[in-house]
Amino acid sequence: MVAHRAAPILVASNRGPVSYTLGEDNTLTAKRGGGGLVSGLSAIGPDAGAVWVCAAMSEGDREAVRRGEGDTQTRMLGIEPDVFAAAYNSIANSVLWFVHHLLFQTHLEPLFDENFRQDWAAYETYNAAFADALAEEAAEGATVLVQDYHLSLAPAMLRERRPDLRIGHFSHTPWAPPDYFRLLPDDIGAELLTGILGADRAAFLTRRWAEAFAACCADVLGAEVGQDDAGELTVTHEGRTTRIGVHGLGADADFLRERSRQDDVEERLAALRSEIGPGRRTIVRVDRTELSKNIVRGFLAYRQLLTEHPEWRERVVHIAFAYPSRHDLAVYREYTAEVQRVADEINAEFGTDGWQPLLLHVKDDFARSLAAYRLADVALVNPIRDGMNLVAKEVPVVSDDGVALVLSREAGAFEELGDDSLVVNPYDLRATAHALHEALTMAVDERAERTKRLAASATALPPAQWFLAQLSELERP
Repeated sequence: MVAHRAAPILVASNRGPVSYTLGEDNTLTAKRGGGGLVSGLSAIGPDAGAVWVCAAMSEGDREAVRRGEGDTQTRMLGIEPDVFAAAYNSIANSVLWFVHHLLFQTHLEPLFDENFRQDWAAYETYNAAFADALAEEAAEGATVLVQDYHLSLAPAMLRERRPDLRIGHFSHTPWAPPDYFRLLPDDIGAELLTGILGADRAAFLTRRWAEAFAACCADVLGAEVGQDDAGELTVTHEGRTTRIGVHGLGADADFLRERSRQDDVEERLAALRSEIGPGRRTIVRVDRTELSKNIVRGFLAYRQLLTEHPEWRERVVHIAFAYPSRHDLAVYREYTAEVQRVADEINAEFGTDGWQPLLLHVKDDFARSLAAYRLADVALVNPIRDGMNLVAKEVPVVSDDGVALVLSREAGAFEELGDDSLVVNPYDLRATAHALHEALTMAVDERAERTKRLAASATALPPAQWFLAQLSELERP
């Protein structure tokens, strides 16, 4: 185990860089994770002495903690399963995610009763466990980067335990505007905001989300919002000032381009072309079956396209990858079933012996996603609300022949990619259908030029630079 107070740099997140599976023969198998954080942390090198604090999420993870498995760069916390379930499912994913993505059906929900209060106490316990571990692992004056809505309370808790540390918090989600944020009980909303304000610097994916957070602080806490000499927003509350930054996570161009040319991708590309049929155009979407991704409205807009523009029948195929997400929550299982139902309806209404208008795949397959990126004529990214949406950034990077991007104005990626996209209101089916038609009819030269500009914008801050930029700004006086 790493000696206490030894790590100069620490990352804290719910999900860590490794996960464990417990086999029938009681053996543990470790699997390394991917994503921006893993890529970013690797940029500082293995000799930097960094430590990643994360939660044991599965029975395999918890068994690994019991056995003392792992390396000196990862500390996995064996939080009690009932505490973890309440904090993760009942609060983080069923309340905070819904608030920040504006997902509540407010005629029925939310309902903040005594069960909610019990779950909230578990969320506090969960955050305190991270604060304790970080306080133990951090060297004097260390830099700590706390990640996301699962750990909104941890910065203030850590500040109480270790005032010598430089603490940052990064939100990977949108941030709700004040009127919607105030759905939360007043004391809970205030606790969330003051939790993040325990950091020296709180950062977001876009200026819009940063400004929403600052507005909530002003509205709920009466905090003073200003600007520092470097042009960053500041929030001052109870004598402490927290700087508010923006780092728009970009796509990893080198990884994507190399990975998208490997043999397994080529095999899936050939299979997809066979499914589509010769000479047909393609509209591609790749999502988790997450409520905010707006898959059902995307399908309905495609149906409207086929209704209003019958000339596209037999000439276009919509490829939709909707990978399972959060199926331990009933609302997600129901949503996945609705996605399948609408897809089946469209195929029944328009399909012919030689043409299936919508190809829906629900099994996660990254190589197949990359194959779809390469052949897409049109990419549809129409979330209700999204912190960034890396799919919008990844497709132009690996596209073979250029892609027209139909993009929701409510995606964080709109801030960087909007000028070269066909921008839509994600609730407006007619406008989305019109944008799909415009994208399908876009001239080849224009599509190619737009793709070049989209790819350049999408890769402006790749994961390693994104991570290092946060470290650099946090260490700035």
